[in-house]
Amino acid sequence: MFAALTAAGSFAQLEAPNPAGVRLGHIHLAVKDVAEQERFWVDMMGGTAVKNGPLSLIQFPGVYIMLRKAEPSAPPAGSIVDHFGFVFQDLPGMLAKWKAAGLKVDQTVNPNQGYVNAPDGVRVEFFGKPSITAPVMMDHIHFYAKDVSGMQKFYADVFGLAAGRRPRVTTPGWIDCVYLPGGSNLSFAPSDKVLAPTKGRSLDHIGFDVVDLDIFAARLEKMGLHFDAPPRPIAGSKTRVAFLTDPWGTYIEVTEKLAP
Repeated sequence: MFAALTAAGSFAQLEAPNPAGVRLGHIHLAVKDVAEQERFWVDMMGGTAVKNGPLSLIQFPGVYIMLRKAEPSAPPAGSIVDHFGFVFQDLPGMLAKWKAAGLKVDQTVNPNQGYVNAPDGVRVEFFGKPSITAPVMMDHIHFYAKDVSGMQKFYADVFGLAAGRRPRVTTPGWIDCVYLPGGSNLSFAPSDKVLAPTKGRSLDHIGFDVVDLDIFAARLEKMGLHFDAPPRPIAGSKTRVAFLTDPWGTYIEVTEKLAP
């Protein structure tokens, strides 16, 4: 039913939706200096700045980064969503660029993996993968929680995502996850710490894009879940948005027609 509603040109750089009409949409950063963040995401990470009406987006294959000027309460570390990651076709070239620009790069034992630090305390995990079909692609969003199995089930059930496990990168073993359309994933790692909600931090919320927001709202209602506020249009665009919060404190935006 959702696939029948899909307009061919409406998904741009985002992946095709899953059978539930859902795909990853964006990661929303609340930042002190929007121009500084734009330089990082475009010049250093290879994104493309695009507009959807009043919305300013940095486009990557599989996700948009959205920036909003704010005074974040804290960096992502210490909250439910700790970081997110990309894969790069030419990682040695990217590492050389980042180091030449004076960016802080953290690497341990694996030369094909590490973290590059964006402004506002945002850490971005990176991997090298020469076989990908673009210079950079979305890879994962990394959650921490005491109830890993419950979190995995929530995202599988609510967003129609396939539960699975992915191999760890720096140590042997596996990480529970749900797979997003296109092969990126939400990774869930255990933590004994009490972790803060995301809202108000520099990684304020994550976003899923759906084919039809009203149908998705009805899906939530059948599950006994509700948006924090009803769907509303964004003036000057075709986009509609609504918000919900997962049981662990992750603030989530659900959009319809996010792509320009």
